[in-house]
Amino acid sequence: CILLTFVIWVLLTWPPREIDLLAGLLFAILVATLFSELYPDQPHTAFDPRRWFWALLYLPYFLAHCIYANLDVAYRVLHVDLPIRPGIVHVPTTLRSDWAKTFLAASITLTPGTLVVDLDENDLYVHWINVADKDRAAQTRRIAAKFEPLLRRIFE
Repeated sequence: CILLTFVIWVLLTWPPREIDLLAGLLFAILVATLFSELYPDQPHTAFDPRRWFWALLYLPYFLAHCIYANLDVAYRVLHVDLPIRPGIVHVPTTLRSDWAKTFLAASITLTPGTLVVDLDENDLYVHWINVADKDRAAQTRRIAAKFEPLLRRIFE
């Protein structure tokens, strides 16, 4: 944890001077001590190139879904005849790591028309602008299943 924090410090203060390196080491020790429970259990896995490859693929994939959701919400706002059926939807997730669940919740929240209001172990509760189906499997496919496979490859 200390090494990872120190490397980030050095990269942020580039080009390094002796005083920056000393301050960075002291702050890295302080931050790693105070926030050690927030660091991943296995930080070395963050340097796996396969994870970075999938993360780079995830960004345009997420942006495409975000643009589609923006257009859908704008269409619903502009066409008053189109129904808006808001509601809270229970969405189970198969992701195991806390980081993956956090990124799934953030991805859903950043997508217009959906908002994660609670995350309970393996269950997300999502406020959705258009609850069109009462079938939980169909709701999960439309909300979370599009993000889970890539997030699993990145974080698990």
